[in-house]
Amino acid sequence: MKKRLLILGSLREFVQLIETAKARGYYTIVVDGYRDSEGKAHADKSYDIPPGNISEIAGLCRREQVDGIITSFSDYLFECMVKIAAEAGLKCYFSPEKLELYRNKYKMKEMLLELGIATPRFTMISPDFPDSALKDFSFPVVVKPLDKYGSRGVLVLDSPEQIREQFSYVCETSEIKKLLVEEYHDGYEFNMMTWVVDGQVQVLSLADREKTPTGTHDIPVSTRNVYPSRLLDSVIDEAREVLQKVVNYTNQNSGALSMQFFWKPGCPVSVCEIAGRFFGYEHELVEYCSGLAMEDLLLDYVYDESNIPKRLLEHSPRFSNCCAVLYFHGKNGMLVEDQTKADALSALPGVKEYWSFYKKGEQIVSHGKNPYVTRYYITCKDRREADRLTQEIFEQIKVLSPAGENILYQNKIPEYPE
Repeated sequence: MKKRLLILGSLREFVQLIETAKARGYYTIVVDGYRDSEGKAHADKSYDIPPGNISEIAGLCRREQVDGIITSFSDYLFECMVKIAAEAGLKCYFSPEKLELYRNKYKMKEMLLELGIATPRFTMISPDFPDSALKDFSFPVVVKPLDKYGSRGVLVLDSPEQIREQFSYVCETSEIKKLLVEEYHDGYEFNMMTWVVDGQVQVLSLADREKTPTGTHDIPVSTRNVYPSRLLDSVIDEAREVLQKVVNYTNQNSGALSMQFFWKPGCPVSVCEIAGRFFGYEHELVEYCSGLAMEDLLLDYVYDESNIPKRLLEHSPRFSNCCAVLYFHGKNGMLVEDQTKADALSALPGVKEYWSFYKKGEQIVSHGKNPYVTRYYITCKDRREADRLTQEIFEQIKVLSPAGENILYQNKIPEYPE
């Protein structure tokens, strides 16, 4: 009898996971709340059930005789998978009892402090907070809801008065009507993806996470992630040790684990957030650079976990070539009219893949189903060539509104120490 795998999530980044599972001979059942999404067209069977309906999906697992469950790329989907697996009696690499350590930003920060891990100064505030609650803070500060994901509701603000003005907006969709406030870190930012093997952290990749301010109070938008990091040798050992402390504390013995962190010369690695999944929209770059497909690790975990150490035996995050994903964000509420120039740039040598997320006449929704307007994956022989191609795209790209205005924010490449 075929293995019957439930995949939680059906947007475009799940297509390769679904197709890889089918190629292995598994019967794929895809579940989430998006109707007619791309992944559902590839699966053997699909259901339109919001992932937060834990008991309903656990019951579905029993009716469909599901013997495995997996997801990735989203903190919320990770949380739902852990809860569904526990209720349905399915294998999962994390437990509901420890979820708050990865999913509640304040609990995560408390864990980091307990472990002696550097993280930006932080506090939790209620709507009626006094100015004295922030008397030791240097502004600007980052304010964020405690339980959301995908930069939803995250703002950079300059005073207690601004925080009060924006309080309701920040926690509008949060179940917890309190906010996390942390000092803004101006160091270099990194994305690190790892896999835990028998309780030991193995680094899969380390990338520069480059951002560009939008001129608003929104957190600077992620504009390019580059593999491998230009500063890899300066941070990799310390960053791995940080995550090893975390898995020792949470008792995570296997599975995906990722971390966003900051660093600048003369300072320790400072953790932004930790997540029990791979980064969506960029995990493909690891395969482009090294041949290691994250989808294989996820599926091995469910049905052939003993294969993972063999798969990782020769893997190194010090990739010999350079790959990057370029993100282009649109101005919220504007209408898409003409993407001719963006489409044409996809033909440049070195552009491996190009995704366009909006059709003519559609309105930009910054934190909706499609957080980006366009995205380019590039592969180059080295960092110099990747920077040159990136700059060419940054300078030429346009997506126009009906009035002829470029609706994209202008991306910039940051400066790095020599």
